[in-house]
Amino acid sequence: MGKPTRWVTDTKPGHSQWYVDRFRRLAAEGADLAGEARLVDALVPPGARILDAGCGTGRVAGALAARGHTLVGVDADPTLVEAARADHPGPRFLVADLAELDLPAHGEPEPFDAAVVAGNVMTFVAPGTERAVLARVAAHVRPDGLVVVGFGTDRGYPVAELDADAVAAGLRLEHRFATWDLRPWHDGAEFAVTVLRRPA
Repeated sequence: MGKPTRWVTDTKPGHSQWYVDRFRRLAAEGADLAGEARLVDALVPPGARILDAGCGTGRVAGALAARGHTLVGVDADPTLVEAARADHPGPRFLVADLAELDLPAHGEPEPFDAAVVAGNVMTFVAPGTERAVLARVAAHVRPDGLVVVGFGTDRGYPVAELDADAVAAGLRLEHRFATWDLRPWHDGAEFAVTVLRRPA
């Protein structure tokens, strides 16, 4: 692993287990936890191969797998990956640093049709590694494949910086929305969902 992520440095001890418990409780209560998955499902062909980068507890990967896609989830936090494996059988979940991502070394050499980077993942990576994270994720997506990124705009990673990092990573901006259910983007939006494409 490389530099400690903000998930480690900016949260209190026990935060990972709190996060696991929170999403298990929300699922038990019937909360809608599949908004990101619905959008990604609409963007890819049936039976797509999808990378859930920063998969957390596996809720997005689980929802996409239930829709017939092949999922590999990656997170740097072993507690979250353990919960993902327990709660969402089907996808393969791995512990790895996104800034140094090398899935062929984990037995996953086949490129992905798309990658999803949801749940404010880009604002939790180690400071200064955002560009490397996008580059490593993009490297695992096939030409003409997609990288879909979502995060709150008040979390210290300006959208303009994402755009510059995406270009440096070889990605092209295709769409931007203010929510996962495709509300129109505007400069004052509290959230940004960005659809990037790796050119063919």
